[in-house]
Amino acid sequence: MEKIFVTKPFLPPQAEYEYQLARIYKNHQLTNQGPLLCELEEKLGKFLNVKHFQYVTNGTIALQLALEALDIQDGEIITTPFSYVATTSSILWQRCKPVFVDIEPNNFTIDPEKIEAAVTAKTRAIMPVHVFGYACNVEKVRQVADKHGLKVIYDAAHAFGSVYKGRALADYGDVSTLSFHATKLFHTVEGGACVVKDETVNKKLDLIKRFGHNKDEHYLLGINGKQSEFHAAMGLAVLPHLPEIIAARKHVCERYDELLAGAVGRPAVQKELEYNYAYYPVVFKNEAELLRVFDALAKENIFARRYFYPSLNTLPYLKEKTACPLSEDICSRIACLPLYPALQDCDILRITNTVKGALL
Repeated sequence: MEKIFVTKPFLPPQAEYEYQLARIYKNHQLTNQGPLLCELEEKLGKFLNVKHFQYVTNGTIALQLALEALDIQDGEIITTPFSYVATTSSILWQRCKPVFVDIEPNNFTIDPEKIEAAVTAKTRAIMPVHVFGYACNVEKVRQVADKHGLKVIYDAAHAFGSVYKGRALADYGDVSTLSFHATKLFHTVEGGACVVKDETVNKKLDLIKRFGHNKDEHYLLGINGKQSEFHAAMGLAVLPHLPEIIAARKHVCERYDELLAGAVGRPAVQKELEYNYAYYPVVFKNEAELLRVFDALAKENIFARRYFYPSLNTLPYLKEKTACPLSEDICSRIACLPLYPALQDCDILRITNTVKGALL
């Protein structure tokens, strides 16, 4: 029985990738802002309709670069406990303190009504997550940030292709970060990006990702956040297929909606959001039910994933623990079902029949 994993990376036709590779062999430039990378940056910036777009090594480095470029090297960062661990680890890696605010119950993004109560004299920024590609309450976040003079860094790792109120979801905040990991709907094998509002911050971030120097002149302390031509080549080969990728993922999601109606809980999609179909999260009644479904799926060689578990406010290496009851509850009973363009209707039936059978 063929195994079905939670995701299967999209690969463009081999000839299309080889065409891009041939350009690398002709140019003989492998890294350091090569022509393919610059072309990809330009195309992705135009796709998102943003002014400043920086392609970097991965989504975690993108978060660290954002903090550094905004001169946030200590203090408190208000963030969500419901995300992948990189959201928290990037804050800790920058020697800042994550301050967790619980999530709202509809689409599991940070609860905007609880942010202001978490602001202290040490607060430097707010780092919400557009979890699963659903939009945070960007208006309320901005209102609180402006009132208290805080920066807003959106972890938009799941949000490439989502559009909110006519703007790319990645266009909100002082900086928004993206992930182009192989599991994402648009990928460059490994990769990430920063979308930056302010031109001065953008120039600083560009320097930081290249060791802080330009040619032979050193300007500031930096790291290696550059990406290679080979990764850019994959991005250039994948990008033209993005409409068909999203359409195929939408089809899978709609089939799931049809076949699982009433059987599982689902997050709510905002009315003004054009969703990218990045994930298919389902919520069970309790953790025991989730584990029963997982056991049934595994027996059928189907492997869903617990996105996201555990709630990040419970990580063992945190010095202080903050209760986030809703996040802790949802994390214990939410999972993502397999979702990728190559998933066939027969696979979807196999998955949904197994889920429903385990729930009887």
